[in-house]
Order: sequence, then structure tokens, then C-alpha cells
Amino acid sequence: MTVPIDRDRFVATMQEQAEIGGTEGGGLHRLALSDEDREVRDWLTDQLEDLGLTVRVDEFGNMFARREGTDPDAAPVLVGSHLDSQPYGGIYDGALGVVGALELLRTLEDEDIRTEHPIEIVNWTNEEGSRFQPAMQGSGVWIGEHDLEEQYETTDEDGNRFVDELERIGYRGDVPAEPQEEYEAALELHIEQGPYLELDDKSVGVVTGVVGFYWGATTFYGEADHSGPTPMHYRNDALVAAADVITQIRRIPSTLGERTVGTVGYVDVEPNSINIIPDEVTMTWGFRDPSDDVVEQAKERAVAESEMAAEREGVDWEWEKRMRSESVDFADKCVDAVQGAADDLGYDNEQIYSGAGHDAAHLSKFCDTSMVFAPSEDGKSHNEDEYTSWEDCYKGANTLANAALRIATPVE
Repeated sequence: MTVPIDRDRFVATMQEQAEIGGTEGGGLHRLALSDEDREVRDWLTDQLEDLGLTVRVDEFGNMFARREGTDPDAAPVLVGSHLDSQPYGGIYDGALGVVGALELLRTLEDEDIRTEHPIEIVNWTNEEGSRFQPAMQGSGVWIGEHDLEEQYETTDEDGNRFVDELERIGYRGDVPAEPQEEYEAALELHIEQGPYLELDDKSVGVVTGVVGFYWGATTFYGEADHSGPTPMHYRNDALVAAADVITQIRRIPSTLGERTVGTVGYVDVEPNSINIIPDEVTMTWGFRDPSDDVVEQAKERAVAESEMAAEREGVDWEWEKRMRSESVDFADKCVDAVQGAADDLGYDNEQIYSGAGHDAAHLSKFCDTSMVFAPSEDGKSHNEDEYTSWEDCYKGANTLANAALRIATPVE
């Protein structure tokens, strides 16, 4: 048995949420704990209360609502994602998973379908990690990966504390930010954020796991001096050392594996003046691969390259770990549920490994978990050009709904 969700209502709801923090370029600017985040949380609360559900908010701002099952002893099935966005990001990233979960609950009400297991929707706080670090912060606190009090003290670039902003928008709840019971499973719908489904002409990705990744930062300390009179062989240029490492981080992945990627995403230069030789440069770097051993090799190479660049340029240096997430293999039970749903619905699909981190990776350490991917046109994400057709969004949401029903067990 398959249960189709309401396509028109689903698309309209996606468009409605996209207006909250929408940009002139057709994207979304809805950073965690911003005024726009508060507005979309209020909007979600209204949608859930219209279904007669009670919304509970934990002390880290994670939002939950439950549709009860027929068996009072059955563990719930968790579905959802996140509503915060990257700065000037796309309208699908994260929001697709929340709206898909919402439409599942609406469809169950429309069709008067009861399930043995409760089905619970979640909106995780600060998945993106763009305003406060680390990424996947809310789910990480919830499963005990991060300490609540430590995460409260994280700050954005303007010095605003996480806990103060959480209270400012009115979403510091009183429920403990931890599981209150066992869960049967967790499922998350998301856009792929890569090119593979589109290249293979598939409508649905059956996600079998998530790559591991490492984020680090290197700082070089040189000597500021006048850019005119200072001879080249007198210089200790921190930016030159950083540039050498940036180039190498672009090259390291090709020596390790087909799925290895490396990125320098942030560079801070001091004093950042056209007429002064830079004396301090901090750069962040990161590597991802399905193999944790490969990620470790890449990290070691980045550290070694930093040391060699510093020696060549005659500058001091140091590095620090920013974040480490090990690779994840999802549970067969959940992967099979997604696969079975996509097959029963007649959607062209393939099994795929996620190249991006997701809340589901945290949840997999707590309960059986999997994901559904919808294709991303040209693999674009984290910018306003992010695009997934409404038909592909619908197929992904339909797959999520029917996979959840397979696990939650409809009652005849």
C-alpha cells in the first residue's frame, strides 16, 4: 500500500515557508536564532497546532510534535530536518525535510490513517553552523555529542551568545535537550547538494551513509612591513605561506580517492591593507571522504603542508582542530524502508552516500536512521541558485512519507 501526499498543498507550503527570510535573488537568508528564524518557528507551530498537535521545545530550541500511535508502548518514528539556512542560501536545504514531514502528518489526518508507532516531527536548531559553530548543533546536543552549557556559550561574529539569542527569540524551552525515551527510527529528507542523482538521471536517492569530515584551522605569524621599500628576500609574509597551503589543499584530494574533497572556506588577513605585508593570516580547511582513514590522511597532509610553508617563508605557525565527524553507515532496516517505498512508488532511484553532514548522522548514533535525497540541479547548494524541481521535491517527500509508514506500521 502506498499513500500519496497532496502535491499542490506540499508545493504551496514550500513556497510559503520560503517567503520567510526570502531574498531578492530567490534564495533564503534565515540564520539560526535570527528574527527570521523566530518567524518561521512561529509559522511551524501554527501549522502543527492546526493539526491538533502539541509543540514542545527543549532547552536548546529543538522543536517536536507527536501524532500518537495505537500502541502506547511502541517507540516513535522521528521525521524532520531543519529550517535555518546558510547566508543567502537556497529555499530547499533543510526546509524540504521539515515540510515533507509536516505533509506526512497532514496526509495521515486527511486519510484517517492510524499507525501503531507514534510519528514525531522535529525541527533541529542550527543545523547549518553558519552563525554559531559547530554545525548540526541542536541534534548534537540532543544525543549528547556536545555539552549543553558549552554550546550555550558559543558566539557569533558580533559576539552575541547563543543562549542570549535563543532567549531573545523566545525559543529556550523547558524540556531537557535529550531523548526522553527510545526511538524506533529516524528518517530525514534532504536535497542531495551534489550532482550524482542528476548525472545518473534518478529522481530519488536512497541514502546508505554519510561521509566523515574534519575541519581545522591554520594561523601563520609573519612580520608586517612596508610593501614598497622592503626587498623580497627580507620578507616574512604570512599570506604567502597561507597561499601555498591553499593550493595544496586543492590538490591533496586527487591523490587520495575519487570521493575525497578538500576546501579552504575562510581566510582572515591582518592588517589587510594594500600597502602592508600581511603579518597574521588564519585560514580554515576541511576534508571529507566515506573513509575515516582517508580523512585522517588528508588532515595529516594539511598539517605537514602548513609546516613546510611556514619554514619556506620564515614565519611561525600553529593549527587547531575545529570539528571532527566520523563516517556513518545507516541501518539496513531504514535503508530498506526507503528503498521499498521508492520502488513501490515507481520512482527511478539509486543508493547513494551523502557528501554533506546532516542531523541524521548524529541520530544514527542513537537509533536506526536513514535519509531520502532529492536531486540538486547542477549539484548546487548553499547559494541562491540552489534548485530542485517541484516534481523531484514531491517524489522525495512521497518517498519519505511512505518509508515512515513502513516503519510506523499502519493499522488496518
